Amino acid sequence: MSATRLLVLGVVRMHGSAHGYQVRRELLTWSADKWANVKPGSIYHALKKLAKEGLLAEVAVEPGDAGPDRLAYRLTDDGETEFQVLLTRALSDPQDPGPELGAGMTFLTTLPRQRAIDLLRHHLVRAEAELHSATLIGGRPDISPKPPHVRELYELWRLHAETGVRWTRGVIEHLEAGDYVMADDADDTVSAFGTPPQ
Repeated sequence: MSATRLLVLGVVRMHGSAHGYQVRRELLTWSADKWANVKPGSIYHALKKLAKEGLLAEVAVEPGDAGPDRLAYRLTDDGETEFQVLLTRALSDPQDPGPELGAGMTFLTTLPRQRAIDLLRHHLVRAEAELHSATLIGGRPDISPKPPHVRELYELWRLHAETGVRWTRGVIEHLEAGDYVMADDADDTVSAFGTPPQ
């Protein structure tokens, strides 16, 4: 999965329609260039590719301030489906706790509360299994790799897994406590971050 793909779909979705510069500006305000390694070229490439795949539709050409015209896009029905699939995968799969999880957490509030909790519980089960495995392998010199100093790598993996488990439990606790405005909490006075305009 590509964090860039999820982020671009999510930004276009939350604005209703957006052009490349708008997507880029939004992602830069989140520092996504640092934690998701999203570069300007990858944003424009993603927009074109998503449009070619039928996940985005061109809606308008806006004159650029001092440069070329800007092409705005909106999500198609298939684009909404792809957004939901990528978001689900990002939140439920602990295999890549980096940019994909970051992108998923960015749009966590676009989900109903119970759906978010369920996805993170799935994430937690898998993360706990990884922790168990890393603990077993790292604690068994008879099956640990040789040379012995490589066992330090298993300790690193165990610590990463332990941190991931603790973090996931914390997010679930926040959700269960009613923290954050989620998609099903929104009303006329408050909206969940990342949801499309009404």
